[in-house]
Order: sequence, then C-alpha cells, then structure tokens
Amino acid sequence: MNNNLNELQELLGYEYKNRELLKQALTHSSYANEHQLGKNGSNERLEFLGDAVLELVSSEFFYEVYPDKPEGELTKIRASFVCEPALVDCAGNIRLSEFIRLGKGEEHTGGRFRPSIISDTFEAVIGSIYLDGGFANAKEVILKFILNGYENKVFFYDSKTILQEIIQSQDSRPVEYCLLSEEGPDHLKKFVVAVNINGQVAGVGEGVSKKSAEQAAAYEALKKLGKV
Repeated sequence: MNNNLNELQELLGYEYKNRELLKQALTHSSYANEHQLGKNGSNERLEFLGDAVLELVSSEFFYEVYPDKPEGELTKIRASFVCEPALVDCAGNIRLSEFIRLGKGEEHTGGRFRPSIISDTFEAVIGSIYLDGGFANAKEVILKFILNGYENKVFFYDSKTILQEIIQSQDSRPVEYCLLSEEGPDHLKKFVVAVNINGQVAGVGEGVSKKSAEQAAAYEALKKLGKV
C-alpha cells in the first residue's frame, strides 16, 4: 500500500483542503472493520455520492456533445463510460489501486487488483473531491480522467455493439466470441479472446476480464474493417 497522499494528489491534479476526506475515500470496508473505524468509516457513503456526481457530469457532457442523439443512445454511451471496466481502466492512469487501504484478509486474497474495489474507490474519490472542493473541481477530474478522448473511447467501450450492428446490416452470420486463454491467479487474471465473423478470426484482444477482452477483440475487428 502506498501511503503517500501527496503523490496521489499530484496524480489527480487536485489538492485537498481536508485530507481526511481523501483518506476515507481510499478506505475499503475491510480496513474500516479491522481498525474499528465505525460503520461510516469506510468509503461506501462517498462512493454513493461520487456515483451520482459522475452520472450527472457524464449526462450533461454527452447531452452537449451529441445534440442529435436520442435518449436511448445517450444512455447507452453514458453507461459504457461509467461501467466497472471503464472506470478501472481510467483509474490505472493515477495508479489508484496502490493507494487503497485494505484489511489484511482482503489484501491477501488479491482485493487490491479486484475491479469492483478499484471502480468503487474511484467513485469514492470523486465524491470526496465534490465534498472538499465543490462540483467544479469534481467535474474537472471527471473530464480529465474519464471523459477525455471520448470519441475514441466511445468506439472502444461500445465496440461489441457497434460491430454487431455493422455485421447485422450486412446479413452476415452472428458474431461469435471465443476464449483463447485465461492466465494468472484469481486476483490478477488475463483473458485473451478472439472474435469470429463468418467463421474467420476478425480480431483478438486481451483484458483483465472476459468482457473487457471481448471489447478489445471487437475494437481490433473494427480497425481491420476500417471503421475506427
């Protein structure tokens, strides 16, 4: 565990007035229980708040950048940006997993690399910035780390849907995904998946989950088709 909160603040580009909020945002329930911090000592309430802030900021953002898209498409795009795999990917840019405070048992079973813990902590950090510095600062962090490069990310995060729609429009056989390999311990898995179109391999991708590997494979297929 990295206890250097100054380093994390530099990575975030935000300096807290109340560093205790950042510390709480990094505190998993297992650590809070182990150190008897009380029922509100973990980051769960901050995660609840951060989730709401993230949804509002991303909703407003996509409403503005896609003025012609209907509600259904906007909802789908937003969901692809705030889902667990996307948040884990973004959290890697600030090495967030290093700073999470975990109980010994959770640490031992690989909790530091568990996608759900990383994504929940990222939302808690957003919530803590909102409380510490207001909506504008929280929005700035979201724009910087989650919604940046959104045009390319839309294709990557929703590659499976985009590929499926393209293939269906060509009256081809259904797109099929095949797991090629699964390596590593439970807390640090690496999946490799191939996507097949009409029985031919169209792309291969890897990820920390089967779902993220499928998205990566679909993205590679889209690149080969000249759609990215």
